[in-house]
Amino acid sequence: MLDGCTSWPEDFARRYIQEGIWEPKVLWDPLREAAARYPDRTFVADGEKKLSYGEIVQLSERVAVHLLECGMQPRDIVLLQLPNTWEFVVMFYALRRVGVIPIMCLPPHRQTELTYFAQLTGAKGYVFAPSYRGFDYLAMAREIQAAVPSLRCLIAAGDGHDTGVSYLAPCIERPARDPQVLAYYRTDPFDVALFLLSGGTTGIPKLIPRTAADYLYNAKQCVRVLDWGPDTVFMVVIPAAHNFPLSAPGMIGTAMVGGTLAMCPSPDPETVFQAVQRHKGTALAASPALLISLLNSPHLGKYDLSSLRLICVGGQKMQPELADRVWSTWPFATPVQVFGMAEGLINMTRPDDPRDVILHTQGRPISPADEIRIVGDDGQEVARGEVGELLTRGPYTVRGYYKAEEHNRVAFTPDGFYRTGDMVRQDSNGNLVVEGRRKDMINRGGEKISAEEIENLVLSHDSVHMAAVVAMPDPVMGERSCAFVIPRPERTLTLDELTRFLIDKKIAKFKLPERLEVVPQFPLTSVGKISKKDLRDQIAAKLKAEGKL
Repeated sequence: MLDGCTSWPEDFARRYIQEGIWEPKVLWDPLREAAARYPDRTFVADGEKKLSYGEIVQLSERVAVHLLECGMQPRDIVLLQLPNTWEFVVMFYALRRVGVIPIMCLPPHRQTELTYFAQLTGAKGYVFAPSYRGFDYLAMAREIQAAVPSLRCLIAAGDGHDTGVSYLAPCIERPARDPQVLAYYRTDPFDVALFLLSGGTTGIPKLIPRTAADYLYNAKQCVRVLDWGPDTVFMVVIPAAHNFPLSAPGMIGTAMVGGTLAMCPSPDPETVFQAVQRHKGTALAASPALLISLLNSPHLGKYDLSSLRLICVGGQKMQPELADRVWSTWPFATPVQVFGMAEGLINMTRPDDPRDVILHTQGRPISPADEIRIVGDDGQEVARGEVGELLTRGPYTVRGYYKAEEHNRVAFTPDGFYRTGDMVRQDSNGNLVVEGRRKDMINRGGEKISAEEIENLVLSHDSVHMAAVVAMPDPVMGERSCAFVIPRPERTLTLDELTRFLIDKKIAKFKLPERLEVVPQFPLTSVGKISKKDLRDQIAAKLKAEGKL
């Protein structure tokens, strides 16, 4: 295992191998095998451009040879930051073809995060698009390179002639000078294959080391649960570097079954609808916020979306009203609740689950080898049906973050269970119901309020586009709840209106937000999630300025 990473204990690793859970395969293998079976079948569709499995293999190997010519070697680490384009797919497989380890960066990441990642890992290269959505990534790349001496190789998508930058287009267009050199490269299935990023709400994300063996099993089990096959057309709408579109089942699962990836350059609803209609997309992965945006779009009825079969929703709990809207709007598609984490464990409802399970639970683990515990504040397991913190370990749940020994002692139990921070309960059939985050529970004079529960209710108000509920300090109760709301266009909302609406939902009165802040936008973390920490800081500062603290 790469230095700085925590291995699975030997007895666990031996068992996973003996039971066939971990296979001696690398991430390149499913693509290579698919290209051998059906070389002319389309693997990647990007607008008008279509590339077959055989072509993706050929282009990836050309880039892989170029990486070697640039001085890259197995186990070197690079920052990979590309938008949802066919180049992302080619570069990802090129890196893994020769054993170079990508850090799966997202387009919103900027100099602070990227410099930290590069310094922490001693990264040798940075792969990026020179510009994207009006931002100059090339200028940023030079600033990062100046701050990180190890970062000697800048590789940019497209074509150009900038000094010190190697562009992809020329090496993709010309045959490799010595393709046979790749025959000498075979990576270790049980070593680190890539770094995902943690989704924490504070600080810079931590690096999550995933091996080829565990990540392939991750995708394989998701494919099995969702019953994907060669006719699958997976819409890559959220950033491709996320765990969700990468391997749950994502790009890697699509390659396993011989399906097609349809790259969508933007989450703009009309762009998504156009891509679904053009490519006859069958599966779409989305966050609740993105799904709400799609369902509320005035362009919804202009396009033929009848090819859709699965709407997989993750990142946050999908409220029942939202699942009902999927069924009523797209009766040909089934919503799937996905509750997972880049650290490992993935839970899903199954497409053939009873409607009630899909509406009211976040599903169950995708693998029989997943181990879960639900514990109280004392660390002891709670009774079935009671709420506690979810702990997990298993063949695709990591045993530690990269170079984070002090944090790992807190985030993992001595016997290897990962403390997810998610507050859940388990029903009689093993399905999990997410009640919120441990650190997202508001303690109002001893009464615990799940911020996520209230957010879901607020989101069902006709005037609300987005909502976030956070704790605000209070000298008497300790904490009270504050609702931040982004209203729909040309709508407004008052606290009295929101209170009356929530009372009609028949919830306990102590759960009612005691302050409403109507804002035009939310602060975001470096991985694109709502920054609850910033919202808490904002309301605390406002209360102090008002003399209420």
